[in-house]
Amino acid sequence: MRLSATDVYAFQALGFLGTQDAARWVSSEEISEATGVHRPYLVRILAALGNKGVVKSKKGIGGGYALARKAGLISLCEVVRAIDGPVAPLSCISLNWHESCPEEGRCHARATVYTRMRDAMLGVLQEFSVADLVTDARQGVSYGHCLGHLLKPNA
Repeated sequence: MRLSATDVYAFQALGFLGTQDAARWVSSEEISEATGVHRPYLVRILAALGNKGVVKSKKGIGGGYALARKAGLISLCEVVRAIDGPVAPLSCISLNWHESCPEEGRCHARATVYTRMRDAMLGVLQEFSVADLVTDARQGVSYGHCLGHLLKPNA
């Protein structure tokens, strides 16, 4: 699994939203300004997060975005799935988007290596929540530097 720029931007935006009062609607302009994520891209990220129930939105004057639940109740697994879809490295071992393979019954790598990779990724992402991102946001940590450290395919 690799983090994408979209994942990093989503983490930054969610960390910021988690620092806000739960009853407050925060505009996309304010989130963009606070996080450095360009507003058009941010709105697409927030829409994806909204479609999966990670954030909620309200249109019109006084509207904006807020976390759908308390930060500690939103796992990073839920966030990554909202942005990227399946966490599993292959569809033949995906828990939610399984696609059968003719070799499933006898594939040793699937039964051992690939399944353990999936379980390890899911375990780590489920262990941490948006509350962990809020810790960084409150300290003024910017994930913008992470963008320069994203691994490229064939790196």
